[in-house]
Amino acid sequence: MRHVIALDVGGTGMKAALVGAEGALLHRARRDTGRERGPDAVVAGILDFAADLREHGARQFGEPAAAAGVAVPGIVDEAGGVAVYAANLGWRDVPLRARLAERLGAPVALGHDVRTGGLAEGRIGAARGADRFLFVALGTGIAGAIGVDGRVEAGAHGFAGEIGHIVVRPGGAPCPCGQRGCLERFASAAAVGEAWAAAVGDPEADAADCAKAFSSGDPRALRVWQSAVDALADGLVTGLTLLDPRTLVIGGGLAEAGEALFTPLRDAVRRRVTFQKLPEIVPAALGDSAGCLGAGLLAWDLLNTTDGMEVTP
Repeated sequence: MRHVIALDVGGTGMKAALVGAEGALLHRARRDTGRERGPDAVVAGILDFAADLREHGARQFGEPAAAAGVAVPGIVDEAGGVAVYAANLGWRDVPLRARLAERLGAPVALGHDVRTGGLAEGRIGAARGADRFLFVALGTGIAGAIGVDGRVEAGAHGFAGEIGHIVVRPGGAPCPCGQRGCLERFASAAAVGEAWAAAVGDPEADAADCAKAFSSGDPRALRVWQSAVDALADGLVTGLTLLDPRTLVIGGGLAEAGEALFTPLRDAVRRRVTFQKLPEIVPAALGDSAGCLGAGLLAWDLLNTTDGMEVTP
């Protein structure tokens, strides 16, 4: 049975699957990323995991994977197949596509984790059927994916969709990117957790605790939560003004708060739009499987594009 390898590399864990035609999930697996052992060990672990998946597919389905798709965090040169930089993994300029292709003996597609997750949400998830969408992941940071006609735009230099670094509070909190007042310093799960921990004097408190307190009507949580929602709405309105998406998909850990986030967020965005068309604002549908599913889509796209011809790494 023809199938592909899909691999989503995270800061702490790797999710993988063997994916058949029409997106059928034939096998799932997980492993630790092992970042505490250093970047070289992380890369070796990725290569070993992919090779083991290849062997499993060959045994189970009578032939090895026809291609592989891999999603990684950080700065990614998708066209060149290079994992340029990832702070949480410690690597720089890793020719990951070439190394995987050599190990697997098959063509490999390399993608950015959030854009790859956005690809899955656009084709088979919450934005399915939308010709234009914006996917925004609210996690430790904030990143986005710009969807156009079933594909995700990477930009001229691979930086498209970095909505977390739109300045929403000029002169505000410094951001590791070098700017001040970036969206992710006010509306990411990490930022909400920090603000809530400060409000209650508990360094262990996090964004999930704030969401629960907000739902129960705690006035401190109301202030922290609304401040984050207002900042997020400011950033999103900038995004929809530039991109005019039909659907706005919100995912990541903060979106797990459900209507505690979406009800005030929809109201805040609605209050800010003037001439802009208000998009449908919906939660992501695929959860933490989005990156892996998107990696599978990348692999099948690669096969369909090359029509079976050999691809140089």
